[in-house]
Amino acid sequence: MSSPEPSTEQLAAATAQVWLKPRKAGPFVGRHPWVLDTAVARVEGEPADGDVVDLIADRGDWLARGLYNSSSKIRVRLYTWRADEALDDAFWRRQLEAAVALRHRLGLDDPSGAARLVFSEADGLSGLVVDRYGEWLSVQINSLGLERRSESLVAVLDELLRPRGIVLRSEKGVARREGLSLRDGLLRGALPDGPIFISENGLRFGVDLVTGHKTGFYLDQRDNRRAVAALARDARVLDLFCYSGGFGLTAAALGGAREVLGIDTSDKAIALARANAELNGLNQVRFEQSDVFAAIDQLAAAGEKFDLVVLDPPKFAQGRESLDDALRAYHRLNRRALDLVPPGGILVTCSCSGHVSRDDFLILLAGVAQKSGREIQVLESRGAAPDHPTSVTCLQTQYLKCLICRVV
Repeated sequence: MSSPEPSTEQLAAATAQVWLKPRKAGPFVGRHPWVLDTAVARVEGEPADGDVVDLIADRGDWLARGLYNSSSKIRVRLYTWRADEALDDAFWRRQLEAAVALRHRLGLDDPSGAARLVFSEADGLSGLVVDRYGEWLSVQINSLGLERRSESLVAVLDELLRPRGIVLRSEKGVARREGLSLRDGLLRGALPDGPIFISENGLRFGVDLVTGHKTGFYLDQRDNRRAVAALARDARVLDLFCYSGGFGLTAAALGGAREVLGIDTSDKAIALARANAELNGLNQVRFEQSDVFAAIDQLAAAGEKFDLVVLDPPKFAQGRESLDDALRAYHRLNRRALDLVPPGGILVTCSCSGHVSRDDFLILLAGVAQKSGREIQVLESRGAAPDHPTSVTCLQTQYLKCLICRVV
């Protein structure tokens, strides 16, 4: 940890008021948790970054309470809309207990499995993500206000879940944008001495908790992997951006695919995918390290066709300012992939970019269909697994789009 935490009283009490510009209160009356800097008229008081502040409408009405950060475009993250509710240790404990209880109700507390236990805004804990992999926890702290409270938050997680270790993983670019000081590493307990092995959909996967992508594994695609496998009977499958082989291995084991080729740019990911194929005794699966865009071109030039193609690329849009570039990248990727799909074949195309809406994604696919001269029929429009719930007052939590399509 970094410097010692302030006292409980300092962390719980509102130190200042953040006043909104005229006609900016609507989203926060509607319980949206992000107050952007462009909505703020003035700050009354001298809050330090991470302090509790009250949000005030331009006419003086109290709206909500949250944590202040002058370093971030999200100037205030809101956590309560009750004027009599303090953001004290008891509040954070209640939020964590409720989040863990939901996953228990969903049946996602199998000690041999993995699940997202805390999903930031969707669980009323904006800036905190907690994933459980077997007996370990992987934590992301993306808010300076919660970073200041990290010791007490981690202590509650340790008490509630009794993991063997709690590891901090950072999301690329967030530390700079939010002014965070914590760095990746062990927070409590012990590090695993190698990959952690989890069960999902009847398969075993090795997870690199320390250096793997995100928090170690793409838990949000759990149910989508099973749904896609149902269409893989006797199919030749191409899994692009395959990471550790989730879609491809599930298609082989559950779906009975006759052949699977997985491609990823990362040597480490490919090594893990190959180890996972061996772990599950799947001999019809092979993995190759390559630039995915270049690999598509090479496969198309060779006249290769696949009955089922999965596109699960990384986040192309890191912010609203990069949305246009992201849409162009998604269009180019899907347009090229169609050359590998025969008439009647299946295209599974995904986007984890929160700034790309589901409507944006469908309009993009319409453009791909137009340019290619082929019909694309959406069979299923899916999202993240239920341990990644959507907050209806913060639709950015509905970030994952997974469209299962037939290509004519």
